[in-house]
Amino acid sequence: MTAYWCASAWLPAGLASGVLVEVVGGTIQSVSTVDRPAGAVTLPGVVFPGFANAHSHAFHRALRGRTHGDGGTFWTWRTRMYELAGRLDPDSYFRLARAAYAEMALAGITCVGEFHYLHHTPGGKRYADPNAMGHALAEAAREAGIRLTLLDTCYLAGGIGEPVSGEQVRFSDGDVLSWAARVADLRPGPGFRVGAAIHSVRAVPREALPVVAGFDGPVHAHLSEQPAENEACLAAYGRTPTQLLADAGALGERLTAVHATHLTPEDIALLGGSRTGACLCPTTEADLADGIGPARELADAGSPLSLGSDQHAVVDMLLEARALEHGERLRTGQRGRFTPAELVATMTAHAAIGWPEAGRIEPGAPADLVAVRLDSPRTAGSLPEQALLTATASDVDTVVVGGRVVVSGGAHVLGDVGALLAAAVG
Repeated sequence: MTAYWCASAWLPAGLASGVLVEVVGGTIQSVSTVDRPAGAVTLPGVVFPGFANAHSHAFHRALRGRTHGDGGTFWTWRTRMYELAGRLDPDSYFRLARAAYAEMALAGITCVGEFHYLHHTPGGKRYADPNAMGHALAEAAREAGIRLTLLDTCYLAGGIGEPVSGEQVRFSDGDVLSWAARVADLRPGPGFRVGAAIHSVRAVPREALPVVAGFDGPVHAHLSEQPAENEACLAAYGRTPTQLLADAGALGERLTAVHATHLTPEDIALLGGSRTGACLCPTTEADLADGIGPARELADAGSPLSLGSDQHAVVDMLLEARALEHGERLRTGQRGRFTPAELVATMTAHAAIGWPEAGRIEPGAPADLVAVRLDSPRTAGSLPEQALLTATASDVDTVVVGGRVVVSGGAHVLGDVGALLAAAVG
């Protein structure tokens, strides 16, 4: 047994002082409030449950700081992304993803949902192992010390009614049944679970949507990220993307809509009324000038919220949570749209990626602990309950994942993660 003592910790009931967390075999055995006992490991600052990054495209990390020349748009950014996608193979993808996931661990992320559509060779042929790219991601996460949900993504069209072309051919299985057969060969294991994803209503034809939506596990879908997506869907089907997913029987507690930026009031009611989750990616949505989504309205309607770093312009769930609140303030002129406790819930929403037992400091949960310092230039003087509004990933000191210390004193067990990233990005 290992005992961790926290001066302050976020428990299910809220922030508590003097918390002792006893861990056996990677699982929290007991949680109590006591004076610091002899022999306990002291975690500095305020301790949070492990953070969940509910939406990741690991290979996008290689685009950071390389897409801002001459301004550009989402669509010119996408061209650069396609060029990058055309260069990766299982070995290079493993190296890039391992470094990207190690950066996530440094930021306190203990589990990631990888929205994975980089499936086949650049020419569209299958590797000898049809899931070679997915297996590379699983091994990368294992070595980086975090859990992974591989959200294997169906991607069959280059746009509504258009065939895939160029780099997109490596994303496609040709038809939805071939996609389903390949995904069926993926096997969950320790620290690794499998989900599914509808890339978007642009990339998955209407008749294929029910097959993907019927996957037995978490299902994610890019939804209304761009006004052009809505316009194309309305022109082709006379329905918004949300309405199209509702027609396919996709909405519900197993589905998470990613972005959900450009929604009608009717869309919000459909998502909230069905308890469909919404994963917001505020730093990506800002970086790509996508817009600010109706986060408060979605939450009030009944949609559980989660957060993702998406293209990894920033890997920092504290900043994502803060950007969520700041976006609300900017669009409404009101402060405090989300309470600190609500923001912690969005940062720790492991259920959105198929780990409902995680994200809480309580007996029976995985021993995922993130210690954030309160004595840095950013956090000095902050009240513990408001640290998430001042801290950044740079203030993460210690990260425990399933009882294993992956980050200590701000250093990852793999060593120099910056060097790993530089070598992988090239």
